[in-house]
Amino acid sequence: MTFNDLKLIKPISDALQEEGYENPTPIQEKSIPAILQGKDLLGTAQTGTGKTAAFAIPILQNLTEKNIRNNQIKALILTPTRELAIQIEESFNAYGRHLNLRNLVVFGGVKQGAQEAALKRGVDILVATPGRLLDFISQGIISLKNLEIFVLDEADRMLDMGFVHDVKRIVKLLPQKRQTLFFSATFPDEIRSLADSILNQPVKVAVAPVSATADTIQQKVYFVEKDNKLDLLTHILQNDISESVLVFARTKHGADKIAKKLQKSRISAEAIHGNKSQNQRQNALNNFKSGKTRILVATDIAARGIDIDELKYVVNFELSDVSETYVHRIGRTGRAGAEGKSISFVDGLDLINLKNTEKLIGKKIPVERDHPYHTDDLVVQKRDSNNRSFTPRPTPQAKENINFKKVKNKNFFRKK
Repeated sequence: MTFNDLKLIKPISDALQEEGYENPTPIQEKSIPAILQGKDLLGTAQTGTGKTAAFAIPILQNLTEKNIRNNQIKALILTPTRELAIQIEESFNAYGRHLNLRNLVVFGGVKQGAQEAALKRGVDILVATPGRLLDFISQGIISLKNLEIFVLDEADRMLDMGFVHDVKRIVKLLPQKRQTLFFSATFPDEIRSLADSILNQPVKVAVAPVSATADTIQQKVYFVEKDNKLDLLTHILQNDISESVLVFARTKHGADKIAKKLQKSRISAEAIHGNKSQNQRQNALNNFKSGKTRILVATDIAARGIDIDELKYVVNFELSDVSETYVHRIGRTGRAGAEGKSISFVDGLDLINLKNTEKLIGKKIPVERDHPYHTDDLVVQKRDSNNRSFTPRPTPQAKENINFKKVKNKNFFRKK
């Protein structure tokens, strides 16, 4: 199928051709016709699947064909982070460059003057983060009474960041008669309940389940003691990799520590996480995209909106306790059919997470032993409620299968 088969209007078709788009991705192919028909949609898709175009293209077409001129907001896209909001607005600008529709992005962390002035001039499509949107509504600057299309993007990330109550407040302000598009990579119970409460007989589209990793991504595991991880990362960046690298850290403190270590080794690096201001985060992201900064160290919440063309390397400094996060992380590379490489550092705290991750994705991740910090002996560890590591006491059955004092990785993970 090509985009010509989707019955798009010429201004949008021309813009897509100028962007180099030829064939829709699976989520675009399944979502665009349903949205053009005015139906509600429940979309399950991981990052890198073309989700933004899947809703932006039909929204632009529907609003153009209705040709309503009232200087009021007709489509609202609600998204959790400034970074993602900016990228979504850029997509609307690209696909709608030949249309007479006005797009605007609003977010917190900056003075509201310029955003307020643009709103007063009139906006058709608004991309917003929850806090700034509610702020403008409370000031009487924004009215949603004429809204026709509501998009809730990255719903699971809204939950992670504590925005679900804000989302519910916003939904109460929307017209009952509207088209609602709901997208989430995962569906915990609270997100599923939210979807059920705001959607009306939605078309359900599920593409690239969260357990799937792109075949174009080469995945490797490096077994390393915890105290050697920073030295291993420095070694790899100085000797094996010369390109830009996105490094994932478990915590904000950890991200800062990694960036400082790399800077001391004369490797340009910046950290991006929730404790950074919006301007700091955007500047760090812009520096990384432009190549001014070679290494970007990010926590998972800060990284969900990072969309960088031709990013070849992702390093998991630690594995997340949530196995699905692994898929989202390495999905930052290998996008749109390009080749990518994922490297995961695994110490004693990561062993169980590695086993769970391999179970989720349905494959064993090859172990790279050709590095100076490789070890075949790791102690299986867990974290207590205070985030302190400890060696779990094995059950009698576990003792028969695992030596918890010295775990041979190849036996622990490859045993059938």
